[in-house]
Amino acid sequence: MESSEQAGSRSKTLVLTLGALGVVYGDIGTSPLYAIRQCFNGTPEVALNVTNVLGVLSLIFWSLIIVISLKYLLLIMRADNNGEGGILAITALLVPGNGHRLSRWTTVVALVGVFGAALLYGDGMITPAISVLSAVEGLEVAAPHMAAYVIPLTTVILIALFYIQSRGTAGVAAVFGPVMLVWFTVLAVLGLGHIAEAPIVLRAVDPLYAVDFFELDRWQGFLILGVVFLVVTGGEALYADIGHFGKTPIRLAWFSFVLPALLCNYFGQGALLISHPQYVEHPFYHMVPGWALYPMVILATVATVIASQAVITGAFSLTMQAVQLRYLPAVRIQHTSEDAFGQIYVPVVNWVMLVCCIGLVLGFQTSGNLSAAYGVGVITTMTITTVLAFLVMLRVWEWQALLAGSVTLVLLCVDLAFFGATYTKLPEGGWFPLVVGLLALVIMSTWRRGNEIFADRLREEGMTFGRFFQEVEAASLSRAPGTAVYLHSQAAGIPHALLRNFRFNRVLHERNLIVTVVSERRPYLPISERLHFEHMGSEFYRVVLRYGFMQQPNVPAALLICRDRGVDLRPHELVYVLGRETLLPTRHLVGMALWREKLYSAMARNAAGVSSYFRLPPKQILEIGSQIEL
Repeated sequence: MESSEQAGSRSKTLVLTLGALGVVYGDIGTSPLYAIRQCFNGTPEVALNVTNVLGVLSLIFWSLIIVISLKYLLLIMRADNNGEGGILAITALLVPGNGHRLSRWTTVVALVGVFGAALLYGDGMITPAISVLSAVEGLEVAAPHMAAYVIPLTTVILIALFYIQSRGTAGVAAVFGPVMLVWFTVLAVLGLGHIAEAPIVLRAVDPLYAVDFFELDRWQGFLILGVVFLVVTGGEALYADIGHFGKTPIRLAWFSFVLPALLCNYFGQGALLISHPQYVEHPFYHMVPGWALYPMVILATVATVIASQAVITGAFSLTMQAVQLRYLPAVRIQHTSEDAFGQIYVPVVNWVMLVCCIGLVLGFQTSGNLSAAYGVGVITTMTITTVLAFLVMLRVWEWQALLAGSVTLVLLCVDLAFFGATYTKLPEGGWFPLVVGLLALVIMSTWRRGNEIFADRLREEGMTFGRFFQEVEAASLSRAPGTAVYLHSQAAGIPHALLRNFRFNRVLHERNLIVTVVSERRPYLPISERLHFEHMGSEFYRVVLRYGFMQQPNVPAALLICRDRGVDLRPHELVYVLGRETLLPTRHLVGMALWREKLYSAMARNAAGVSSYFRLPPKQILEIGSQIEL
């Protein structure tokens, strides 16, 4: 008999597996809408015959097996950072935490990892555009006279999709899993029906057909890899979402349901093209019986909206991680659910993505054209992930160099083949995600380096606690009643605002808390590890608050723990004293290039205040201004 605990665990796994279907596999699950079509109806042109169909299907089959099944699900997902995945998480495994000066080696690793993350913004903008556009294009098959409405309707759907983000997606997310369950079921059923008409396509599981395809087509065969790559573009999502669902549900969903459904549909489209080559323009929709075309367009549109939702949510999460790891300035982050931490909304990211998505739709006009821009950023990120995984094998898992090198070599051979083929699409639009990624990298690296320079300038003007106490005692100041909370970026020294307050205003409070918020290289930290408390004397206290990079700090809530340490804190009587520094770019000090200093100053001016980021009550804030030369 199965125990109630085992039954509960099994039920939870099934629920998480259903959730993974709706969120994790949205991107890779909608690739059948355009991948096969682009192989035979795009650029490069591949002759539509039985040999080439079997060759392309063989490439698709083995790409899904090697890249998704073996690389990501069985290997890369082992490189989790305390249960959290994604390229920033694996980078955090290799780079020391805050408070450490990065060596040249770790700086290079950090920059490579950040660049890989930055590239996801570019392809993240393309995913909603190509997915929704490819679904709506089904109207051209169902009702050719409605072709003129494809672009306007796609634009309206995208606007609606991004508009609802501020309202939260918890309610909508509840139906994601069931809808995608229906979607994958339909994919499998449609494919099986056509495979029965041309079972010859099943021979494509033999890798020799892929080899023959390359021998016959050579250069064209190599170029087609850039299109075949469209079937595995959701690989990074599998890794990034393990923190939400866990490894077992994601693997179970893939091997038991998603992979079979995708293969059935791809092979079914291949069988359709062998029997009816005239349907090459829209093979997916020509698989559907005439009476079901309109329902299929609706289902495909809903599925692509779900896939887009997952990408948008991923961009929000990536932004929050980058802010926590101090690669981006504080931005306004809204939590749209009181229960689910991951339900967040980042307005600036949301509206930038919307503008870019609409621009892509209007500029490229068709999903076929957009496919040329799609994949360059993803394959670059995938290749970077492989390299970082090699370093994890050596430094974290402590594998033998020969074993780690052999595994990495095999994976890199596949990655670099896709990499070379995909990069041939640069002139046709593949430059877009690279430009976005490079811009994001410049912003991230400038912010990180600027913060280091800024901290150095503050240290130059700072003083030790011992000297500060000497000046305080010599001044014999009367203390203002209440408690002042000074936020300080370093876990040592005196906050700049405290020095200014003391030297110019000649004011100190009864009690003074110097609070430093530290973002750890772990995704989550329990409450028990949240606060480090130290009494410095003369009613001065040093408080270090620690958060994981997936958690947003809440300073007022965390300070309540101080009351258990004997400090008389009344939350509504606290005064949060913040420094408001005006940054002055200069040429005569050693720092960054002048243009980067100006960029850093502009970002600092427009960054969301630390008050909102740390959830400080607005009516209890006092700001003290100063000017700092960079």
